[in-house]
Amino acid sequence: MVLRFEGVSYRYEGAVDWTLRGLDLSVSPGEYVLIAGASGSGKSTLCRASVGLIPHFHGGELSGRISVAGMDTRQHSVHQLFGQVGLVFQNPDAQLFNRTVESELVYGLESLGLGPAETERRLTWAVDLAGLGSLLSRSPQNLSGGEKQKVALAATLALRPRLLLLDEPFTHLDPEAAERLRTILRAVREEGIAVAVVEHRLHEVIGDVDRLVVLHQGHRVEDGPPREVLRRDLSEYGLNLPPLVRLFRQWGWHGVPPLNVSDAIHLLNTSDQGLPLRSRLEKGEARSSELLHPVSAGPRPNEGGSLVEMEKVRFGYNGGEVLREVSLKLFEGECVALLGRNGAGKTTLLKHLNGLLRPSHGEIRVLGRDARTRSTAELARHVGFAWQNPNDQLFQTSVRAEVLTGPRVLKVYDSAWCEHLFERFALHPLLERSPFRLSEGEKKRVAFATALAARPELIVLDEPTAGQDEPFRRELGSLIRELRKEGRTILLVTHDVEFASDHATRWLVLGEGRILADGRSEDAMEDDQVMTAAGLRPAQGFQLLRRMAERKGDRSW
Repeated sequence: MVLRFEGVSYRYEGAVDWTLRGLDLSVSPGEYVLIAGASGSGKSTLCRASVGLIPHFHGGELSGRISVAGMDTRQHSVHQLFGQVGLVFQNPDAQLFNRTVESELVYGLESLGLGPAETERRLTWAVDLAGLGSLLSRSPQNLSGGEKQKVALAATLALRPRLLLLDEPFTHLDPEAAERLRTILRAVREEGIAVAVVEHRLHEVIGDVDRLVVLHQGHRVEDGPPREVLRRDLSEYGLNLPPLVRLFRQWGWHGVPPLNVSDAIHLLNTSDQGLPLRSRLEKGEARSSELLHPVSAGPRPNEGGSLVEMEKVRFGYNGGEVLREVSLKLFEGECVALLGRNGAGKTTLLKHLNGLLRPSHGEIRVLGRDARTRSTAELARHVGFAWQNPNDQLFQTSVRAEVLTGPRVLKVYDSAWCEHLFERFALHPLLERSPFRLSEGEKKRVAFATALAARPELIVLDEPTAGQDEPFRRELGSLIRELRKEGRTILLVTHDVEFASDHATRWLVLGEGRILADGRSEDAMEDDQVMTAAGLRPAQGFQLLRRMAERKGDRSW
Protein backbone atom coordinates (compact mmCIF):
# COMPACT_ATOMS: atom_id res chain seq x y z
CA MET A 1 0.00 0.00 0.00
CA VAL A 2 1.20 3.50 -0.76
CA LEU A 3 -0.83 4.88 2.18
CA ARG A 4 -2.28 3.12 5.21
CA PHE A 5 -4.09 4.44 8.29
CA GLU A 6 -4.53 1.82 11.01
CA GLY A 7 -6.79 2.77 13.93
CA VAL A 8 -5.67 6.40 13.75
CA SER A 9 -7.10 8.90 16.20
CA TYR A 10 -5.90 12.49 16.43
CA ARG A 11 -6.77 15.75 18.13
CA TYR A 12 -5.03 19.09 17.76
CA GLU A 13 -3.08 20.61 20.60
CA GLY A 14 -5.47 22.21 23.08
CA ALA A 15 -8.55 20.67 21.45
CA VAL A 16 -11.11 18.70 23.46
CA ASP A 17 -12.66 16.75 20.58
CA TRP A 18 -10.91 14.22 18.36
CA THR A 19 -10.72 15.13 14.66
CA LEU A 20 -9.91 11.57 13.56
CA ARG A 21 -11.41 8.64 15.48
CA GLY A 22 -10.06 5.13 14.93
CA LEU A 23 -9.64 5.75 11.20
CA ASP A 24 -8.76 2.81 8.96
CA LEU A 25 -7.95 3.65 5.33
CA SER A 26 -5.61 2.44 2.63
CA VAL A 27 -4.70 3.58 -0.89
CA SER A 28 -3.04 1.23 -3.39
CA PRO A 29 -0.40 2.21 -5.96
CA GLY A 30 -1.99 3.80 -9.04
CA GLU A 31 -5.41 4.11 -7.41
CA TYR A 32 -7.59 7.21 -7.88
CA VAL A 33 -9.63 8.04 -4.77
CA LEU A 34 -12.12 10.81 -3.99
CA ILE A 35 -12.42 11.69 -0.29
CA ALA A 36 -15.60 13.54 0.68
CA GLY A 37 -17.34 14.69 3.82
CA ALA A 38 -18.81 17.73 5.53
CA SER A 39 -16.60 20.50 6.88
CA GLY A 40 -14.94 19.26 10.06
CA SER A 41 -15.16 15.59 9.09
CA GLY A 42 -11.37 15.23 9.13
CA LYS A 43 -10.45 15.50 5.43
CA SER A 44 -7.74 18.17 5.68
CA THR A 45 -6.38 16.55 8.85
CA LEU A 46 -6.07 13.28 6.94
CA CYS A 47 -4.03 15.11 4.29
CA ARG A 48 -1.72 16.69 6.85
CA ALA A 49 -1.21 13.37 8.60
CA SER A 50 -0.42 11.67 5.29
CA VAL A 51 2.58 13.92 4.63
CA GLY A 52 3.88 13.90 8.21
CA LEU A 53 2.81 17.44 9.17
CA ILE A 54 0.96 15.56 11.89
CA PRO A 55 2.65 14.92 14.28
CA HIS A 56 5.94 16.65 13.32
CA PHE A 57 4.55 20.16 12.77
CA HIS A 58 1.09 20.41 14.32
CA GLY A 59 1.81 18.40 17.44
CA GLY A 60 -1.31 17.30 19.31
CA GLU A 61 -2.19 13.76 20.35
CA LEU A 62 -1.89 10.92 17.84
CA SER A 63 -2.58 7.21 18.26
CA GLY A 64 -2.57 4.36 15.78
CA ARG A 65 -0.19 3.95 12.85
CA ILE A 66 0.22 5.84 9.56
CA SER A 67 2.57 4.52 6.91
CA VAL A 68 3.55 5.99 3.52
CA ALA A 69 5.21 3.60 1.09
CA GLY A 70 5.97 1.43 4.12
CA MET A 71 7.52 4.31 6.10
CA ASP A 72 6.05 5.00 9.54
CA THR A 73 5.30 8.74 9.67
CA ARG A 74 6.22 8.88 13.38
CA GLN A 75 9.70 7.58 12.69
CA HIS A 76 10.39 9.52 9.48
CA SER A 77 10.60 13.28 9.11
CA VAL A 78 8.54 15.37 6.71
CA HIS A 79 11.65 15.72 4.55
CA GLN A 80 12.14 11.95 4.43
CA LEU A 81 8.51 11.53 3.30
CA PHE A 82 8.89 14.38 0.81
CA GLY A 83 9.74 12.26 -2.22
CA GLN A 84 7.04 9.65 -1.51
CA VAL A 85 3.91 11.74 -1.01
CA GLY A 86 3.05 15.26 -2.16
CA LEU A 87 0.24 17.54 -0.99
CA VAL A 88 -1.27 20.48 -2.88
CA PHE A 89 -2.94 22.67 -0.26
CA GLN A 90 -6.40 24.19 -0.57
CA ASN A 91 -4.80 27.65 -0.41
CA PRO A 92 -1.78 27.60 -2.77
CA ASP A 93 -0.38 30.78 -1.19
CA ALA A 94 0.53 28.58 1.79
CA GLN A 95 3.20 26.77 -0.22
CA LEU A 96 4.54 29.33 -2.71
CA PHE A 97 7.46 31.47 -1.53
CA ASN A 98 10.09 31.73 -4.29
CA ARG A 99 10.70 34.73 -6.56
CA THR A 100 9.78 33.06 -9.85
CA VAL A 101 7.69 30.13 -10.98
CA GLU A 102 10.78 28.35 -12.30
CA SER A 103 12.64 28.69 -8.99
CA GLU A 104 9.50 27.44 -7.21
CA LEU A 105 9.60 24.24 -9.28
CA VAL A 106 13.36 23.76 -8.98
CA TYR A 107 13.46 24.31 -5.20
CA GLY A 108 11.91 20.96 -4.32
CA LEU A 109 14.05 19.07 -6.84
CA GLU A 110 17.24 20.57 -5.47
CA SER A 111 16.19 19.70 -1.92
CA LEU A 112 16.12 16.04 -3.02
CA GLY A 113 19.73 16.31 -4.14
CA LEU A 114 19.01 15.39 -7.76
CA GLY A 115 21.61 15.93 -10.47
CA PRO A 116 21.22 18.58 -13.22
CA ALA A 117 20.07 16.12 -15.90
CA GLU A 118 17.36 14.52 -13.73
CA THR A 119 16.27 17.92 -12.42
CA GLU A 120 15.86 19.22 -15.99
CA ARG A 121 13.98 16.08 -17.07
CA ARG A 122 11.49 16.31 -14.20
CA LEU A 123 11.12 20.07 -14.59
CA THR A 124 10.30 19.76 -18.29
CA TRP A 125 7.75 17.01 -17.63
CA ALA A 126 5.94 18.95 -14.90
CA VAL A 127 5.95 22.25 -16.85
CA ASP A 128 4.55 20.59 -19.98
CA LEU A 129 1.93 18.66 -18.05
CA ALA A 130 0.67 21.72 -16.13
CA GLY A 131 1.00 24.12 -19.09
CA LEU A 132 3.29 26.59 -17.30
CA GLY A 133 5.71 27.40 -20.12
CA SER A 134 4.61 31.03 -20.43
CA LEU A 135 4.73 31.66 -16.66
CA LEU A 136 8.22 30.48 -15.70
CA SER A 137 9.68 33.96 -15.30
CA ARG A 138 6.65 35.38 -13.47
CA SER A 139 6.41 35.88 -9.71
CA PRO A 140 3.98 33.36 -8.14
CA GLN A 141 2.60 36.15 -5.94
CA ASN A 142 1.38 38.06 -9.03
CA LEU A 143 -0.55 35.17 -10.57
CA SER A 144 -4.27 34.47 -10.44
CA GLY A 145 -5.63 31.92 -7.96
CA GLY A 146 -5.98 29.29 -10.68
CA GLU A 147 -2.44 29.93 -11.96
CA LYS A 148 -1.01 29.69 -8.44
CA GLN A 149 -2.69 26.34 -8.02
CA LYS A 150 -1.12 25.07 -11.24
CA VAL A 151 2.31 26.15 -9.98
CA ALA A 152 1.78 24.37 -6.64
CA LEU A 153 0.62 21.26 -8.50
CA ALA A 154 3.58 21.28 -10.90
CA ALA A 155 6.05 21.81 -8.03
CA THR A 156 4.60 18.76 -6.30
CA LEU A 157 4.47 16.64 -9.45
CA ALA A 158 8.09 17.41 -10.28
CA LEU A 159 9.04 15.39 -7.18
CA ARG A 160 7.43 12.32 -8.82
CA PRO A 161 5.74 11.20 -5.57
CA ARG A 162 4.14 7.78 -5.31
CA LEU A 163 0.99 9.44 -3.94
CA LEU A 164 -0.41 12.84 -4.90
CA LEU A 165 -2.88 14.43 -2.46
CA LEU A 166 -4.96 17.47 -3.45
CA ASP A 167 -7.08 19.38 -0.92
CA GLU A 168 -10.07 21.09 -2.63
CA PRO A 169 -8.25 21.52 -5.97
CA PHE A 170 -11.31 22.66 -7.96
CA THR A 171 -12.27 25.41 -5.52
CA HIS A 172 -11.03 28.46 -7.46
CA LEU A 173 -11.14 27.11 -11.02
CA ASP A 174 -13.40 28.14 -13.88
CA PRO A 175 -14.96 25.27 -15.89
CA GLU A 176 -12.23 25.31 -18.54
CA ALA A 177 -9.46 25.23 -15.95
CA ALA A 178 -11.31 22.45 -14.10
CA GLU A 179 -11.33 20.36 -17.28
CA ARG A 180 -7.60 20.96 -17.72
CA LEU A 181 -6.99 19.81 -14.14
CA ARG A 182 -9.05 16.65 -14.73
CA THR A 183 -6.91 15.96 -17.82
CA ILE A 184 -3.70 16.47 -15.81
CA LEU A 185 -4.86 14.12 -13.05
CA ARG A 186 -5.81 11.43 -15.56
CA ALA A 187 -2.30 11.73 -17.06
CA VAL A 188 -0.73 11.52 -13.60
CA ARG A 189 -2.69 8.40 -12.84
CA GLU A 190 -1.49 6.84 -16.13
CA GLU A 191 2.08 7.40 -14.89
CA GLY A 192 1.32 5.00 -12.04
CA ILE A 193 1.06 7.71 -9.38
CA ALA A 194 -1.78 7.19 -6.89
CA VAL A 195 -4.10 10.20 -6.64
CA ALA A 196 -6.33 11.15 -3.69
CA VAL A 197 -8.56 14.20 -4.12
CA VAL A 198 -10.39 15.88 -1.23
CA GLU A 199 -13.31 17.78 -2.71
CA HIS A 200 -16.77 19.13 -1.84
CA ARG A 201 -17.79 19.55 -5.50
CA LEU A 202 -18.09 15.83 -6.18
CA HIS A 203 -19.36 16.23 -9.75
CA GLU A 204 -16.05 17.80 -10.83
CA VAL A 205 -14.11 14.54 -10.55
CA ILE A 206 -16.38 11.66 -9.59
CA GLY A 207 -16.60 10.30 -13.14
CA ASP A 208 -12.85 9.61 -13.15
CA VAL A 209 -12.22 8.00 -9.75
CA ASP A 210 -12.09 4.35 -8.70
CA ARG A 211 -13.37 4.88 -5.15
CA LEU A 212 -15.48 7.29 -3.17
CA VAL A 213 -14.53 7.46 0.52
CA VAL A 214 -16.87 9.36 2.86
CA LEU A 215 -15.63 10.66 6.21
CA HIS A 216 -17.99 11.63 9.01
CA GLN A 217 -16.83 12.91 12.41
CA GLY A 218 -13.40 11.40 11.84
CA HIS A 219 -14.68 7.95 10.82
CA ARG A 220 -14.69 6.26 7.40
CA VAL A 221 -18.42 5.61 6.96
CA GLU A 222 -18.60 4.75 3.24
CA ASP A 223 -16.02 3.36 0.83
CA GLY A 224 -16.55 1.82 -2.59
CA PRO A 225 -17.23 2.39 -6.30
CA PRO A 226 -18.86 5.83 -6.68
CA ARG A 227 -22.14 4.61 -8.19
CA GLU A 228 -22.64 2.07 -5.45
CA VAL A 229 -21.89 4.56 -2.68
CA LEU A 230 -24.14 7.23 -4.20
CA ARG A 231 -27.16 4.96 -4.46
CA ARG A 232 -27.23 4.77 -0.65
CA ASP A 233 -28.76 7.34 1.69
CA LEU A 234 -25.95 9.80 2.45
CA SER A 235 -28.14 12.62 3.74
CA GLU A 236 -26.65 12.68 7.24
CA TYR A 237 -23.10 13.23 5.98
CA GLY A 238 -23.49 16.76 4.55
CA LEU A 239 -22.30 15.92 1.02
CA ASN A 240 -22.75 18.21 -1.95
CA LEU A 241 -24.12 15.45 -4.19
CA PRO A 242 -23.56 15.67 -7.96
CA PRO A 243 -26.37 17.74 -9.51
CA LEU A 244 -27.87 14.89 -11.55
CA VAL A 245 -27.83 12.55 -8.55
CA ARG A 246 -29.68 15.18 -6.55
CA LEU A 247 -32.10 15.90 -9.42
CA PHE A 248 -32.98 12.24 -9.99
CA ARG A 249 -33.55 11.82 -6.26
CA GLN A 250 -36.02 14.71 -6.41
CA TRP A 251 -37.76 12.89 -9.24
CA GLY A 252 -38.12 9.76 -7.10
CA TRP A 253 -35.31 7.72 -8.70
CA HIS A 254 -34.16 4.75 -6.56
CA GLY A 255 -31.68 2.96 -8.81
CA VAL A 256 -28.00 3.49 -9.58
CA PRO A 257 -27.73 7.27 -10.16
CA PRO A 258 -26.29 8.95 -13.27
CA LEU A 259 -22.96 10.76 -12.98
CA ASN A 260 -23.21 12.72 -16.25
CA VAL A 261 -25.77 13.71 -18.88
CA SER A 262 -25.00 10.73 -21.14
CA ASP A 263 -25.59 8.39 -18.17
CA ALA A 264 -28.91 10.12 -17.48
CA ILE A 265 -30.10 9.82 -21.08
CA HIS A 266 -29.15 6.13 -21.12
CA LEU A 267 -31.02 5.42 -17.89
CA LEU A 268 -34.11 7.28 -19.09
CA ASN A 269 -34.08 5.30 -22.34
CA THR A 270 -33.39 1.83 -20.99
CA SER A 271 -34.56 1.56 -17.38
CA ASP A 272 -38.09 0.44 -16.52
CA GLN A 273 -38.10 3.17 -13.88
CA GLY A 274 -36.73 5.69 -16.37
CA LEU A 275 -39.32 5.26 -19.12
CA PRO A 276 -42.23 6.94 -17.24
CA LEU A 277 -39.90 9.74 -16.15
CA ARG A 278 -38.71 10.22 -19.73
CA SER A 279 -42.30 10.54 -20.82
CA ARG A 280 -42.89 13.26 -18.20
CA LEU A 281 -39.75 15.10 -19.33
CA GLU A 282 -40.71 14.98 -22.99
CA LYS A 283 -44.20 16.20 -22.21
CA GLY A 284 -42.71 19.14 -20.32
CA GLU A 285 -44.06 18.11 -16.92
CA ALA A 286 -40.63 18.02 -15.27
CA ARG A 287 -38.69 20.77 -16.94
CA SER A 288 -40.09 23.91 -15.37
CA SER A 289 -37.69 26.62 -14.22
CA GLU A 290 -38.96 26.09 -10.67
CA LEU A 291 -37.72 22.50 -10.75
CA LEU A 292 -34.28 23.13 -12.25
CA HIS A 293 -33.65 26.64 -10.98
CA PRO A 294 -35.35 27.23 -7.61
CA VAL A 295 -34.55 30.96 -7.65
CA SER A 296 -34.89 32.72 -4.30
CA ALA A 297 -38.20 34.34 -3.53
CA GLY A 298 -38.36 38.11 -3.72
CA PRO A 299 -38.61 40.94 -6.24
CA ARG A 300 -37.91 40.06 -9.85
CA PRO A 301 -35.09 41.88 -11.65
CA ASN A 302 -35.63 45.59 -12.35
CA GLU A 303 -38.65 45.83 -10.00
CA GLY A 304 -36.63 47.57 -7.28
CA GLY A 305 -34.83 50.87 -7.62
CA SER A 306 -31.41 51.16 -9.21
CA LEU A 307 -28.62 50.59 -6.65
CA VAL A 308 -25.51 50.59 -8.85
CA GLU A 309 -25.04 51.98 -12.35
CA MET A 310 -21.90 51.61 -14.47
CA GLU A 311 -21.73 53.36 -17.83
CA LYS A 312 -18.98 52.63 -20.38
CA VAL A 313 -16.38 51.95 -17.69
CA ARG A 314 -12.84 51.35 -18.86
CA PHE A 315 -9.80 50.44 -16.81
CA GLY A 316 -6.38 48.90 -17.37
CA TYR A 317 -3.08 47.99 -15.72
CA ASN A 318 0.32 48.96 -17.15
CA GLY A 319 -1.12 49.95 -20.50
CA GLY A 320 -3.24 46.81 -20.91
CA GLU A 321 -7.02 47.28 -20.90
CA VAL A 322 -8.92 44.99 -18.53
CA LEU A 323 -12.42 46.51 -18.56
CA ARG A 324 -13.72 47.61 -21.96
CA GLU A 325 -16.84 49.79 -22.09
CA VAL A 326 -18.62 47.94 -19.27
CA SER A 327 -22.20 49.10 -18.68
CA LEU A 328 -24.53 47.45 -16.17
CA LYS A 329 -27.13 48.10 -13.49
CA LEU A 330 -27.83 46.35 -10.20
CA PHE A 331 -31.32 46.72 -8.71
CA GLU A 332 -32.63 46.51 -5.18
CA GLY A 333 -33.61 43.05 -4.00
CA GLU A 334 -32.06 40.97 -6.76
CA CYS A 335 -29.38 38.30 -6.69
CA VAL A 336 -27.03 38.65 -9.66
CA ALA A 337 -24.33 36.17 -10.62
CA LEU A 338 -21.15 37.53 -12.24
CA LEU A 339 -19.50 34.73 -14.19
CA GLY A 340 -16.52 34.32 -16.52
CA ARG A 341 -13.20 32.55 -16.80
CA ASN A 342 -10.20 33.39 -14.63
CA GLY A 343 -8.70 36.66 -15.90
CA ALA A 344 -11.93 37.94 -17.47
CA GLY A 345 -11.84 41.09 -15.30
CA LYS A 346 -14.32 40.12 -12.57
CA THR A 347 -12.13 41.12 -9.61
CA THR A 348 -11.15 44.37 -11.32
CA LEU A 349 -14.82 45.19 -11.82
CA LEU A 350 -15.59 44.45 -8.16
CA LYS A 351 -12.88 46.80 -6.92
CA HIS A 352 -14.64 49.69 -8.68
CA LEU A 353 -17.74 49.18 -6.52
CA ASN A 354 -16.05 50.24 -3.27
CA GLY A 355 -13.47 52.68 -4.62
CA LEU A 356 -10.39 50.45 -4.45
CA LEU A 357 -10.02 51.23 -8.15
CA ARG A 358 -11.21 54.26 -10.12
CA PRO A 359 -12.18 54.04 -13.81
CA SER A 360 -10.01 55.69 -16.43
CA HIS A 361 -13.18 56.42 -18.41
CA GLY A 362 -16.89 56.12 -17.72
CA GLU A 363 -19.18 56.68 -14.75
CA ILE A 364 -20.12 54.70 -11.64
CA ARG A 365 -23.01 55.62 -9.36
CA VAL A 366 -23.87 53.94 -6.06
CA LEU A 367 -27.26 54.89 -4.62
CA GLY A 368 -27.46 57.67 -7.18
CA ARG A 369 -24.17 59.33 -6.18
CA ASP A 370 -20.95 59.45 -8.16
CA ALA A 371 -18.71 56.74 -6.67
CA ARG A 372 -15.60 58.34 -8.15
CA THR A 373 -15.85 61.21 -5.67
CA ARG A 374 -16.54 59.08 -2.59
CA SER A 375 -13.92 57.51 -0.34
CA THR A 376 -13.55 53.76 0.10
CA ALA A 377 -14.53 54.17 3.78
CA GLU A 378 -17.74 55.96 2.77
CA LEU A 379 -18.62 53.34 0.17
CA ALA A 380 -17.97 50.54 2.71
CA ARG A 381 -21.16 51.58 4.50
CA HIS A 382 -23.18 50.65 1.41
CA VAL A 383 -21.10 47.89 -0.23
CA GLY A 384 -19.98 44.87 1.85
CA PHE A 385 -17.34 42.44 0.54
CA ALA A 386 -16.41 38.85 1.30
CA TRP A 387 -13.37 38.22 -0.89
CA GLN A 388 -12.40 34.96 -2.57
CA ASN A 389 -9.40 34.53 -0.28
CA PRO A 390 -10.53 35.47 3.25
CA ASN A 391 -6.90 35.87 4.34
CA ASP A 392 -6.86 39.11 2.33
CA GLN A 393 -9.34 40.79 4.68
CA LEU A 394 -8.76 39.29 8.13
CA PHE A 395 -6.68 41.37 10.54
CA GLN A 396 -8.09 41.22 14.09
CA THR A 397 -6.95 39.05 16.99
CA SER A 398 -10.32 37.33 17.51
CA VAL A 399 -13.31 36.36 15.39
CA ARG A 400 -15.59 38.51 17.55
CA ALA A 401 -13.45 41.61 16.99
CA GLU A 402 -13.20 40.82 13.27
CA VAL A 403 -16.97 40.84 12.79
CA LEU A 404 -17.71 43.80 15.05
CA THR A 405 -14.99 46.20 13.87
CA GLY A 406 -16.79 47.36 10.71
CA PRO A 407 -20.17 48.26 12.19
CA ARG A 408 -18.54 49.95 15.19
CA VAL A 409 -16.20 52.07 13.06
CA LEU A 410 -19.09 52.98 10.74
CA LYS A 411 -21.31 53.68 13.80
CA VAL A 412 -24.04 51.26 12.70
CA TYR A 413 -23.49 48.52 15.31
CA ASP A 414 -26.61 46.42 15.94
CA SER A 415 -26.00 43.79 18.65
CA ALA A 416 -29.07 41.72 17.74
CA TRP A 417 -28.07 41.57 14.06
CA CYS A 418 -24.48 40.60 14.87
CA GLU A 419 -25.74 37.90 17.24
CA HIS A 420 -27.93 36.63 14.41
CA LEU A 421 -24.85 36.44 12.15
CA PHE A 422 -22.90 34.52 14.81
CA GLU A 423 -25.76 32.02 14.93
CA ARG A 424 -26.31 31.90 11.17
CA PHE A 425 -22.66 31.14 10.39
CA ALA A 426 -22.06 28.87 13.44
CA LEU A 427 -19.39 31.20 14.82
CA HIS A 428 -20.15 30.96 18.56
CA PRO A 429 -17.48 28.27 19.20
CA LEU A 430 -14.94 30.39 17.31
CA LEU A 431 -15.57 33.88 18.70
CA GLU A 432 -12.51 34.07 20.97
CA ARG A 433 -10.17 32.29 18.56
CA SER A 434 -7.75 34.02 16.20
CA PRO A 435 -9.19 34.08 12.67
CA PHE A 436 -5.75 33.15 11.37
CA ARG A 437 -5.87 29.80 13.18
CA LEU A 438 -9.12 28.68 11.58
CA SER A 439 -9.65 26.33 8.66
CA GLU A 440 -10.16 27.87 5.24
CA GLY A 441 -13.87 27.09 5.40
CA GLU A 442 -14.18 28.68 8.84
CA LYS A 443 -12.30 31.78 7.65
CA LYS A 444 -14.79 32.03 4.78
CA ARG A 445 -17.71 32.06 7.22
CA VAL A 446 -16.06 34.81 9.26
CA ALA A 447 -15.58 36.86 6.08
CA PHE A 448 -19.29 36.47 5.20
CA ALA A 449 -20.35 37.65 8.64
CA THR A 450 -17.93 40.59 8.42
CA ALA A 451 -19.35 41.64 5.03
CA LEU A 452 -22.89 41.62 6.42
CA ALA A 453 -22.24 43.13 9.85
CA ALA A 454 -22.84 46.76 8.79
CA ARG A 455 -26.04 45.74 6.91
CA PRO A 456 -24.95 47.23 3.56
CA GLU A 457 -27.40 47.61 0.68
CA LEU A 458 -25.11 45.63 -1.67
CA ILE A 459 -23.34 42.46 -0.55
CA VAL A 460 -20.60 41.14 -2.83
CA LEU A 461 -19.75 37.47 -2.26
CA ASP A 462 -16.63 36.39 -4.16
CA GLU A 463 -16.65 32.60 -4.69
CA PRO A 464 -18.94 32.08 -1.67
CA THR A 465 -19.32 28.31 -2.09
CA ALA A 466 -15.60 27.60 -2.46
CA GLY A 467 -14.56 24.95 0.06
CA GLN A 468 -18.03 24.78 1.64
CA ASP A 469 -20.15 21.70 2.32
CA GLU A 470 -23.81 21.15 1.50
CA PRO A 471 -25.23 22.33 4.87
CA PHE A 472 -23.42 25.63 4.41
CA ARG A 473 -24.66 25.94 0.81
CA ARG A 474 -28.22 25.48 2.05
CA GLU A 475 -27.67 28.08 4.76
CA LEU A 476 -26.21 30.47 2.21
CA GLY A 477 -29.21 29.99 -0.06
CA SER A 478 -31.53 30.68 2.86
CA LEU A 479 -29.54 33.79 3.76
CA ILE A 480 -29.80 35.07 0.19
CA ARG A 481 -33.59 34.71 0.30
CA GLU A 482 -33.69 36.48 3.65
CA LEU A 483 -31.57 39.39 2.45
CA ARG A 484 -33.54 39.81 -0.75
CA LYS A 485 -36.78 40.00 1.18
CA GLU A 486 -35.22 42.90 3.08
CA GLY A 487 -34.55 44.61 -0.26
CA ARG A 488 -30.80 44.02 -0.21
CA THR A 489 -28.88 43.15 -3.36
CA ILE A 490 -26.45 40.26 -3.64
CA LEU A 491 -23.73 40.01 -6.27
CA LEU A 492 -22.35 36.46 -6.49
CA VAL A 493 -18.99 36.22 -8.21
CA THR A 494 -18.60 32.54 -8.87
CA HIS A 495 -17.41 29.66 -11.02
CA ASP A 496 -20.08 27.50 -9.39
CA VAL A 497 -22.59 27.41 -12.25
CA GLU A 498 -24.87 25.03 -10.35
CA PHE A 499 -25.25 27.40 -7.37
CA ALA A 500 -25.64 30.42 -9.67
CA SER A 501 -28.34 28.60 -11.61
CA ASP A 502 -30.21 27.79 -8.41
CA HIS A 503 -30.07 31.18 -6.70
CA ALA A 504 -29.39 34.06 -9.10
CA THR A 505 -32.31 35.90 -10.71
CA ARG A 506 -29.97 37.22 -13.35
CA TRP A 507 -26.58 36.42 -14.87
CA LEU A 508 -23.88 38.86 -15.97
CA VAL A 509 -21.35 37.01 -18.12
CA LEU A 510 -17.98 38.72 -18.52
CA GLY A 511 -15.42 37.87 -21.17
CA GLU A 512 -12.17 39.72 -21.89
CA GLY A 513 -13.43 42.76 -20.05
CA ARG A 514 -16.79 43.00 -21.83
CA ILE A 515 -20.32 42.07 -20.83
CA LEU A 516 -21.24 39.15 -23.09
CA ALA A 517 -24.68 38.44 -21.63
CA ASP A 518 -27.06 40.10 -19.17
CA GLY A 519 -30.32 38.29 -18.41
CA ARG A 520 -31.85 35.00 -17.30
CA SER A 521 -29.53 32.10 -16.60
CA GLU A 522 -31.49 29.95 -19.07
CA ASP A 523 -30.88 32.46 -21.87
CA ALA A 524 -27.15 32.63 -21.17
CA MET A 525 -26.80 28.84 -20.99
CA GLU A 526 -28.75 28.43 -24.22
CA ASP A 527 -26.28 30.71 -26.06
CA ASP A 528 -23.41 28.39 -27.00
CA GLN A 529 -21.35 31.27 -28.37
CA VAL A 530 -21.52 33.18 -25.08
CA MET A 531 -20.75 30.11 -22.98
CA THR A 532 -17.74 29.20 -25.12
CA ALA A 533 -16.39 32.76 -25.11
CA ALA A 534 -16.69 32.89 -21.30
CA GLY A 535 -15.22 29.41 -20.72
CA LEU A 536 -18.43 28.21 -19.06
CA ARG A 537 -20.45 24.99 -19.13
CA PRO A 538 -24.24 24.91 -18.60
CA ALA A 539 -25.62 23.42 -15.38
CA GLN A 540 -26.04 19.65 -15.67
CA GLY A 541 -29.79 19.76 -15.20
CA PHE A 542 -30.07 22.32 -17.98
CA GLN A 543 -27.92 20.16 -20.26
CA LEU A 544 -30.18 17.17 -19.62
CA LEU A 545 -33.41 19.00 -20.36
CA ARG A 546 -31.95 20.57 -23.47
CA ARG A 547 -30.94 17.14 -24.72
CA MET A 548 -34.45 15.90 -24.05
CA ALA A 549 -35.94 18.92 -25.86
CA GLU A 550 -33.63 18.34 -28.83
CA ARG A 551 -34.93 14.77 -29.09
CA LYS A 552 -38.33 16.30 -29.78
CA GLY A 553 -36.89 18.92 -32.12
CA ASP A 554 -38.12 21.64 -29.73
CA ARG A 555 -35.62 24.35 -28.78
CA SER A 556 -38.21 26.92 -27.69
CA TRP A 557 -38.56 25.70 -24.12
